[in-house]
Amino acid sequence: MSERRTQILEAAVRVIAQDGVRGLRIPKLATEAGVSTALIYYHFSDRAGILRAALDHINQRARQYTRPALAGSDDPRTRVERMLLLELQDDEGIRLNSIAWGELRASATFHPDLREPLQASTGAWNADVEALVRQARDNGSVAGDVDPAAAAERLTALVEGLSERWHSGSLTLGRARRLLTQAIVLELRP
Repeated sequence: MSERRTQILEAAVRVIAQDGVRGLRIPKLATEAGVSTALIYYHFSDRAGILRAALDHINQRARQYTRPALAGSDDPRTRVERMLLLELQDDEGIRLNSIAWGELRASATFHPDLREPLQASTGAWNADVEALVRQARDNGSVAGDVDPAAAAERLTALVEGLSERWHSGSLTLGRARRLLTQAIVLELRP
């Protein structure tokens, strides 16, 4: 990906996180990115293209900061917990990523063109968690009657909800992390 394209996508994530999808205007994005509107149209052709590319960019960034959790331990149960907790960090980049993700998800209600890429992204995240839960169940660190797909769905949805509550000030980060840790224990009974 070109440096300019990345610069524009980083700015798009900031604008979406700050102003929501409805607040993403090409002139504002150009100002935030420090480029011309023509350059934005050159790289993305239209606003819908920017939104889809921003979603892909958010997903790539999330994979970068969660990848260490997938490789960090031999125990799949520990990797599940690490992966999910990495979504709740007091890091500006991760916060912006999470807020922008929530804005894109909420906007999919009114923008059907966002639904398919969001569904694919959510499905990929669920599949990663499900695979780890299945491995943990197979090695005995999770109860044998745990349904990996259902557990993954519940846990990823919980992360999104806790994240939104934390970002909106309804929960502290510490409380959100404790609640998630407790939910993982309950969901993935040993």
